[in-house]
Amino acid sequence: MLWTLLAIVALIAAATFLLFRVKDLSEFDGNEWAVKEVAPNPAHDEVLSRIKDMGRASKGLKGKARLIALRNHLDSLGEDVEVTSEIRHNDQPRGEWVISPGVDTRRRVLYIHGGAWAAGSPCSHRAITDRFSQLANAAVFALDYRLMPEHRFMDGIRDCRQAYTWLLAHGPDGEETADFMVVAGDSAGGSHTLSLIAWVRDNGIRQPDAAVALSPSTDLTLTAPSNRDNIRTDPLLGPVFGGLSKIPLPVLWWGTLAAFRISPTNPVASPLRGNLNNLPPTLIHASSTEMLLDNSTRYAAKARAEGSPVELHTWQNMVHVWHIFTPLLPEAEEAFEDIRAFLEQVKKGEISKAAKGQL
Repeated sequence: MLWTLLAIVALIAAATFLLFRVKDLSEFDGNEWAVKEVAPNPAHDEVLSRIKDMGRASKGLKGKARLIALRNHLDSLGEDVEVTSEIRHNDQPRGEWVISPGVDTRRRVLYIHGGAWAAGSPCSHRAITDRFSQLANAAVFALDYRLMPEHRFMDGIRDCRQAYTWLLAHGPDGEETADFMVVAGDSAGGSHTLSLIAWVRDNGIRQPDAAVALSPSTDLTLTAPSNRDNIRTDPLLGPVFGGLSKIPLPVLWWGTLAAFRISPTNPVASPLRGNLNNLPPTLIHASSTEMLLDNSTRYAAKARAEGSPVELHTWQNMVHVWHIFTPLLPEAEEAFEDIRAFLEQVKKGEISKAAKGQL
């Protein structure tokens, strides 16, 4: 019996090694990134209170009921946001246009929302898309991509790809070639964003002029140190995903493969583990205390090492995707101004020149 058990364990271990082959990326740790200091502000306490409300919305519920409660709560936050933009529903691809008054509709942003690939919607992220339309002087298309578990992970990926190619030739008023294209997203949507720009490059499609990823997930292997070290300092992700740190990584990899139907080492799901050469100018925002911090630092370091103009700007002690708490958080407004400045530099051709000069 013991020998049989040992044989099974050895077989599983061998299968894990052969299937996943998780490369150690610790060589991209240890880079020093400038951190924007944050002064205490009553708004920070209000944000923490809202995060606790999110937890209470699904407290005591399990499975599908809990997921539905979370989705409804997130959408309610978006419905309460005061926006200055015009909102137009679109059926194919599914999503909504967010158009600030007077913007140039030949300038476009594809926005891919976060929510762990299972929650979130164009509605839940209107605080971000409304500001994006203003700062980018562009029509924003907030994609309503298919979510798990009702759909497969790859269904959402395909929705992103279809939406991008469609936006190159279509604006809010019909067929019209885009003059300036940006792909942006947060958290899980940030992962989709970084996966998408690599796919665009590999398929010879017109690259976006810029990409923006806010607190992105870049590596589903969960091997980055901050996935464990920042559990207690991340009030949003820590309570939800912190327990995963107690599960052996090989078990998590098999679980991810079963849930996502794609290996956690596949660059489509973990863009950090793909080829990061010849990508468009990319700006990444992250908090110094969030669990996904090293997802950003490793991606930025690896992309730069491979020759792509990627910038990482970090803020001190911010919650995961703090941008969604605009205008309450002063740091959210700072972050949007930072994005505005980045896009202006891209337009002038300054980002790629500066980045290449540093490599």
